[in-house]
Amino acid sequence: MVTASRCFKLISRYNPEINFSTASSRTIRSYSVSILRRFGEIRLYRYNNCVTYIPVGFPWSSPFFATVSKFFGNYQSLSTRASPDEEEVTHETLTQILATAENDPKSKKNCTAYVDKLCRSGNLPAAYRLLQSLRDKNIFLPTAYSCLMVAAAERNDIELSSQAFKDLLVSRTSLSSSCYLNLARAFLKTDDCDVLLRFVEEVSRLAFPESTIVVNRIIFGFAECRQIEKALLIFDHIKDSKCKPDLITYNMILDIFGRVGRVTEMIHEFAAMMEVGVVPDFISYNTLLNNLRKVGRLDLCFLYFKEMLKSGIKPDLLTYTALIESFGRLGNIEEALRLFNDMKLRQIRPSIYVYRSLINNSKKMGKLDLAMSLSEELNSSSLSDLAGPKDFKQKNR
Repeated sequence: MVTASRCFKLISRYNPEINFSTASSRTIRSYSVSILRRFGEIRLYRYNNCVTYIPVGFPWSSPFFATVSKFFGNYQSLSTRASPDEEEVTHETLTQILATAENDPKSKKNCTAYVDKLCRSGNLPAAYRLLQSLRDKNIFLPTAYSCLMVAAAERNDIELSSQAFKDLLVSRTSLSSSCYLNLARAFLKTDDCDVLLRFVEEVSRLAFPESTIVVNRIIFGFAECRQIEKALLIFDHIKDSKCKPDLITYNMILDIFGRVGRVTEMIHEFAAMMEVGVVPDFISYNTLLNNLRKVGRLDLCFLYFKEMLKSGIKPDLLTYTALIESFGRLGNIEEALRLFNDMKLRQIRPSIYVYRSLINNSKKMGKLDLAMSLSEELNSSSLSDLAGPKDFKQKNR
């Protein structure tokens, strides 16, 4: 239909004043050639239009290519809602695509490329309709769903993003971190808490018995997208639901509060987790110590460090780094040095960062001999004697 309309426009533009009754045969031939040239332009335009919509990787000789090319044209018509007949043709063509996908395993790759093409052109409803139809035929394309979620996130399409996420969840496919991030991005421009919480409730039911794991990742996704209040809203909501927060949930919340400087709320949640019987681990304490250090609460740092040791939790490199840095900045070099030696006695390798922190703070306090001694010790250390970046990564229990 679109091509026919453009065809008419091209012909109508060529409208020279000519009297056929008096014109010579040569003039008429010239006029005919001009019309043919116009039709040549139309054919060329139509050909170029088809090439534009060829999905990457489609075999030219495949029957699937012919069906998909036809479907692209039909979907363009469908998007304008021109007539019921066009919708009928689209449904018929979709049926052909599904039949081809069922009979030819290689065409699944082509289907994914096709969905990606639809998403890039903004035809998300058609992309999702195709994925739904494929799913009904027990043909599931996780990569195609990922493409759809990226496109839905860019358009802040909550409904489509939520539905695609639930489809992925029900399929028992392993969801990547990008799926959770794209889900969170779709909610970026809405303040409708009811929609978000209804979605979380539904996901909790679908993900059972792994509800807490999935909800934890959703909270993390929202926090990573800097939607802090929504992440905290989900956390508060699940406290009163069947999907109870676990240690990982609380550790994330402690980190969220700490990163935005809300240390009072961080301390409150730390106390709350112990009240409900969730026992903190070294990650919980390290999160507290590191964020209390940032706001200069050395008194609380030392208090929680003693509590950590009393609980039988062994401090690690991150624990000592936070404490040594805290005491050093406040000028208590003796305590910082005591912790440094205690760390080495526990066979925890110090990092270059710890050495430099001690050296710089010693210089500030006028302890130049100590700074020189630490500098020589650092220079004589081999790489195997020092902790690297991997040692700073916290490991789960």
